[in-house]
Amino acid sequence: MPLIDGGTVRLPRIVGQGRALEIILTGRKVPADECLSIGLCEYVTPGGGAREKAEQLAHEIARFPQVCVRTDRRSAIKSQGLSIRDGLIQEWYNGREALTKDGVAGAARFKDGLGRHGDFENIR
Repeated sequence: MPLIDGGTVRLPRIVGQGRALEIILTGRKVPADECLSIGLCEYVTPGGGAREKAEQLAHEIARFPQVCVRTDRRSAIKSQGLSIRDGLIQEWYNGREALTKDGVAGAARFKDGLGRHGDFENIR
């Protein structure tokens, strides 16, 4: 049975062609720690800990200005498959509205010291 669930399209884009072919053609199981090391997942949690980690990430993301968060998410998704040049152009046009709505105020907060060096405790 061939893979027809997107695996032959998505897996090489995530882990690279060589590694993807090895996994696809051998059909081997990929352990969680290996998934983490090859970029196939972002986190490995203890059994039953996935929801807690997801909620933690959701709270972390929710602290940021949502117009900017949604803009960045959309840009990362829409730039998939584009050349660097076209991706940068797409990013610029995609981000203009967020820049005027939240970006300028955010830059002013950053200038005043908020968010520097990855410290987002008092970002809002």
